[in-house]
Amino acid sequence: MRGFEELDVKGRRVLVRADLNVPLDGETITDDGRIRASIPTIRNLAGRGAMVIVCAHLGRPKGTPNPKYSLAPVAKRLAELLGEPVEFASDVVGESAQAAMAGLRDGQVALLENLRFEPGEESKDDAERALFAGRLAALADLYVGDGFGAVHRKHASVYDVPRLLPHAAGGLVLAEVEVLKRLTEDPARPYAVVLGGAKVSDKLGVIANLLTKVDRLLIGGGMAYTFLKAQGYEVGKSLLQEDKLGDVRGFLDEAAARGVELVLPVDVLAAEGFAADAAHEAVDATAIPADREGLDIGPRTRELFAAKLADAKTVFWNGPMGVFEFDAFSGGTRAVAEALIASDAFTVVGGGDSAAAVRRLGLPEDGFSHISTGGGASLEYLEGKTLPGLAALEDDQVES
Repeated sequence: MRGFEELDVKGRRVLVRADLNVPLDGETITDDGRIRASIPTIRNLAGRGAMVIVCAHLGRPKGTPNPKYSLAPVAKRLAELLGEPVEFASDVVGESAQAAMAGLRDGQVALLENLRFEPGEESKDDAERALFAGRLAALADLYVGDGFGAVHRKHASVYDVPRLLPHAAGGLVLAEVEVLKRLTEDPARPYAVVLGGAKVSDKLGVIANLLTKVDRLLIGGGMAYTFLKAQGYEVGKSLLQEDKLGDVRGFLDEAAARGVELVLPVDVLAAEGFAADAAHEAVDATAIPADREGLDIGPRTRELFAAKLADAKTVFWNGPMGVFEFDAFSGGTRAVAEALIASDAFTVVGGGDSAAAVRRLGLPEDGFSHISTGGGASLEYLEGKTLPGLAALEDDQVES
């Protein structure tokens, strides 16, 4: 995969596909981590005299312009972080985009409006997607793919555009791929993985693949209750995917057969309801009251998980241990994060809610070896899938 620093960019229009999909409260950005992660590549290109045209998506506007999902607040924050003006186009490939492109000078940066305002961006129809990709590619001379959080999507800006322009991977994508190769090709051992989050169904493929690679698999979050139920325990009103019990029993059997240590919660915080101020108590994970729901791992599990991570040499963590947005149920997620910070291991936080939790809990980001910007992309890579955006960047051929 060619790196962006190999491109001769001076005086040329460079389309950068970034991942700027940040959470918004109205027009206020509540976590600018993905914008900050995009800065080094953009700054490098501009510093080498490129005319940088940034494109990205935000939310799910479903192919229709919607002010709720405008990238205007992102353009403002991008300019603040760059310390330079950023021209904002109020459309993607229309008159405003054309004007923004025409007005750029060497070293300047523009941001296009939300790619997903265009139905061709996410279209399943190859011809419709290709038509939009052609219009987007016409804005530039070169393409740099730096939106790691979107490389698992077969979208026009991710998959089709690099097939039309000379292309390279941005610094963020290169760093993410290097980390993921380190996790999959020859990880230092013991290799431990911590998985949390709400649903087992989101991680079926990655669990199946990891059971062939890891020494220890720790399961927390909402998905843990399906594992506990699969062992025959009462889980009360806790999150449960009954249709996945068969898959989970298979994982338990395979872990035992392969000698993989599969670690489940031994206690949980069982609450009277799903609320920040819900009354709760720590109970054994094997005896959750029928009228309560587990919202976090308990204090004994926090100690257990920390002990299981203490001697690891490689750790990948994806998914919170509880409802970390509620202070009362954030302790499990904090405990796992602090165990990783205290570790001497190569520690990777797998994007998504895990990365958001690190920032929300005020933990030092430099306490981890790497914090990914793409939860879904990271998981699909670890699952062994081919990611369309990476495949496109690896292909050196450009269609005529």
